[in-house]
Amino acid sequence: MAETVALSREDEMAGLSPTFTDREDAGRQLAEALQVASLPNPIVMALPRGGVPVAFEVAQRLGLPLDLLIVRKIGAPGHPEYGIGAVVDGREPHVVVNEDAARRFHVPPGYLATERDHQLAEIERRHRMYFGEDEPSEHDHTGRDVILVDDGIANGVSIRAGIHALRDMGVASICIAVPVAPRQMLESLQEEVDDIVCLSAPDRMEAVSLHYGDFAETTDQDVVRLLKEARRLSRTLTH
Repeated sequence: MAETVALSREDEMAGLSPTFTDREDAGRQLAEALQVASLPNPIVMALPRGGVPVAFEVAQRLGLPLDLLIVRKIGAPGHPEYGIGAVVDGREPHVVVNEDAARRFHVPPGYLATERDHQLAEIERRHRMYFGEDEPSEHDHTGRDVILVDDGIANGVSIRAGIHALRDMGVASICIAVPVAPRQMLESLQEEVDDIVCLSAPDRMEAVSLHYGDFAETTDQDVVRLLKEARRLSRTLTH
């Protein structure tokens, strides 16, 4: 059974849920909450793009390597901001669909297949941009203990796609680490992962962005810069 680190219900009702200055601040707080000493072979994996600044702070403060798990949301017809599914990078791209949401938005025939192909093309573009000519084996973490980081969870479609892809990869364990997520969502995820660390778990949550003072968009250039810096620091630590 996964464990959830979160504020008490009384604190949330009193309006004391933490507001993070920015993603870097959230990452520093997450690093303090994580216990990794018992994990034999841990690695931090971020969901880009917003999860990368958070995960960078976690990885650096815990002295762990950083990698990405590229997930692309499939938006509802006419409402692209509302995720009804997700596609995740991997040896065999994994697709997760929220069937309830798909029914609610009356998804027309062929829509999901078309969007899947569109998002796979975007994943391929981002993979080239972020990793260059890396071999796929460099991002195969079979047997490792994965700490999967994002800047928050809304409806859970992207994080679930990531979980399924990591299970297919054959990782040893999965710990979800996020600054904020709805309490009910965390409870629904507990059976799917080995551990959950979440700093704020409100009963009702309108948007992840409302929990941040600065929620400026993380760009592709930001992701590339942080990956390069993480690799540089990792080489420094191992030499």
